[in-house]
Amino acid sequence: MNVITQHHRPADDIEKGIASFIDEIIALRRDLHRYPELAFQERRTSKIVASLLSSWGYEVTTGVGGTGVVATLRGADSGKRIGIRADMDALPIEEATDLPYASDNPGVMHACGHDGHTSILLAAARYLAESRRFSGVLTLIFQPAEEIGAGARKMISDGLFERFPVDAVFGLHNWPGVPSGQFGFVADAAMASVDQAVIRIIGKGGHGAEPHKAVDPVLASAALITALQSVVARNVDPQDMAVVTVGSIHGGSASNVIPESVELKLTMRAFSEAIRQQLQERIPALARAQAESFGAQADVNYRLGFPALINHREETAFARAVALETFGEGRIVRDFRPRTASEDFAFMLQAQPGSYLFVGNGDSAPLHSAHYDFNDAIIAPAAHYWVRLVETFLSQ
Repeated sequence: MNVITQHHRPADDIEKGIASFIDEIIALRRDLHRYPELAFQERRTSKIVASLLSSWGYEVTTGVGGTGVVATLRGADSGKRIGIRADMDALPIEEATDLPYASDNPGVMHACGHDGHTSILLAAARYLAESRRFSGVLTLIFQPAEEIGAGARKMISDGLFERFPVDAVFGLHNWPGVPSGQFGFVADAAMASVDQAVIRIIGKGGHGAEPHKAVDPVLASAALITALQSVVARNVDPQDMAVVTVGSIHGGSASNVIPESVELKLTMRAFSEAIRQQLQERIPALARAQAESFGAQADVNYRLGFPALINHREETAFARAVALETFGEGRIVRDFRPRTASEDFAFMLQAQPGSYLFVGNGDSAPLHSAHYDFNDAIIAPAAHYWVRLVETFLSQ
């Protein structure tokens, strides 16, 4: 897949075109931030997105996968087909930014920048509708429910790629700690799989003064938490990646009472399906054996989430080459490393070739923090990138 540039409008024309309406897009982004909506509740957001796209001349389909929106724009001639995806949902977090456009919905916040991703794609969509300097078909995918790992699957099961076929699909995510407006690309595994487990250690309650008459699930749980790290340290190849985190432990209510049971909640991550399956086998086995060694029992509910995000090499090389030709080497992060966070765009990449890339959000609070805020300064360059990617892909 070669990058072809001779049919493109000069980069400064794209920059000027987006600059002419960027203030409107920033205002839109802040409006979306002020009225965040949780997974599969993105009705206001979807309505705004659909209305804007329709007004710009796109063929708009709503209700795909619940609250998803898909828009298509056809170039002068038939040709290739490209899909670009943005996510729309927010998180169940109480915002603590004190921004003038902070969330008006109690307990709900755009703490991951999906308001920004939607705004970036809308900015690119507007420019592409006005310029129409491409052949083939452009498909824009505004996805619900990424945060719960359900939106991509729901759209795909609703016939996304049968109803709106594409030759390749692309997406992006902002990333705090990476310089503002710089781009990162990763071939192969770019983000980790994510699974969860709830382990209930069941013992025998009793008085804290007579522990010999009880079976202490607190002690068994404490030993299990330590033992779980041996799965990574002694079962996983040191050259591979795995994460086992116990994020929650609950049991008992008084200092002098041994409870009947203790509940642990875990998250597991990996870059390969083989390691993911290894964790799925070893963790329940270890939990049961560890509990039994204390005379207790372990009830394990292991829940598969979504797989590692695997970027396709050819499409990733193409995406990187577009960024290089558009912005130069100074805007490309060298040796950008895979992220151990997870992303349900993985399902789209299982269904279609494509790539998921990253754009620096600058020195902001981390993702999923109550203090996070999307950096509006990256909307224009990221939208510029989408325009160049689309025009280049559809010129071939």
